[in-house]
Amino acid sequence: MPPIDDHPLRYALANELHARPFPSASAPCTVVFLAIKKRTAAVARDRDEDMAHLIDLLERHGAQHPKPDATHYAGQIGRHWLKWEQHTEFVTYTTITQNVSDRAFNPADFEVFPQDWLMASPGQRVTSMMMRVVERPDDASVRAALTNWFEPESLAMARVLDDSAICASDFRIDLAGHMRFALFVAKGTGERRTGRIIQRLCEIETYKAMSMLGFARVKQLTPRVGELDGQLTRLMGQMTDNAAHPDELLPDLLSISTELETIAARCSFRFGATGAYEALVNQRIEVLREERFEGGQSFADFMMRRYDPAMRTVKSTERRLQALSDRAIRAGELLRTRVDVERSAQNQALLESMDRRADLALRLQHTVEGLSVVAISYYAVSLVSYLLYPLTKAGISKGMLTAAVTIPVVIGVWTAVRRIRKRLE
Repeated sequence: MPPIDDHPLRYALANELHARPFPSASAPCTVVFLAIKKRTAAVARDRDEDMAHLIDLLERHGAQHPKPDATHYAGQIGRHWLKWEQHTEFVTYTTITQNVSDRAFNPADFEVFPQDWLMASPGQRVTSMMMRVVERPDDASVRAALTNWFEPESLAMARVLDDSAICASDFRIDLAGHMRFALFVAKGTGERRTGRIIQRLCEIETYKAMSMLGFARVKQLTPRVGELDGQLTRLMGQMTDNAAHPDELLPDLLSISTELETIAARCSFRFGATGAYEALVNQRIEVLREERFEGGQSFADFMMRRYDPAMRTVKSTERRLQALSDRAIRAGELLRTRVDVERSAQNQALLESMDRRADLALRLQHTVEGLSVVAISYYAVSLVSYLLYPLTKAGISKGMLTAAVTIPVVIGVWTAVRRIRKRLE
């Protein structure tokens, strides 16, 4: 019996579910993370440049190259373990190095990425972070370390994954230009669980940074959107008050509608991406299964206070743009209705004018017909009189003869003209 025919993508799609495994890590270790995004047209970027940049880093350490069409890579570069991932808009580099520096969050740890290599990046840094992973001491020591490393006012900390670890960050950029995260791992926590926590924290920071790009776009748009809102309101007021003719309002309305549609089209992807990244941030925090540590704010609390308002602003602006576009469409429909009504009134007036002209023409025609009957009758009487002049020799005078034929001739001409007009009608 021949084997069943498989779909050509069956194995590729099944393997995709296992293509990006979580890293394995054990305390103590240092995690260095970097996310790079092209400045413009990141989705349509040349992904070969991403690959070339990765290969440059690998060649510096004599590491094996990935496959040409790979979208992820994991391997050893010197004493560091490297994970590279290519995403829709950005690429990420994660390195894990055993042991930690004596100085917490030592900027020298970031030198795993050489300065000249960073300068040759095909994009810009979206975010970078350093994570210090150590074995968990007693709670008092954890609190003292966090107070020393982070800004207390914005510090977020929590026990995660059933008290397997304590993670913390103040989500501030330090003097070296990096975010700082601390992870205190409880004894007995497996390497894979530690790796999952590290991965989740890196994803939270990355997706938070990417979603905030939508907020930055909204801050740029808000002044202009406010101006367009005011212009559209004034224009609709002029339409209501009949202060201007539709021909004068139409160019302004078309200008406003065109600009609104242009803004919406340019921001459509960013708004959609922001919503997706926001959902990922909340999902990654949820799967950490946070529990409060010494009554401090958790990651979810921090996001609710600092992050969620920015995301609500993005959603509000998106709805406002859609509402303005709908208002512009309705204004166009109202303007078109007004034009149609005015055009109908003009057409009605034109028809009435045409009726009056037709009536005048008919009256003039009747007048001309009457005059034509007189003229034709005059000439007809003259002709008939000439024909009957020989009868004057029988004693009939010309006057009597002309008077005798006038009435029959006029009646005959009038009857003939009536028949001709009826035939033409």
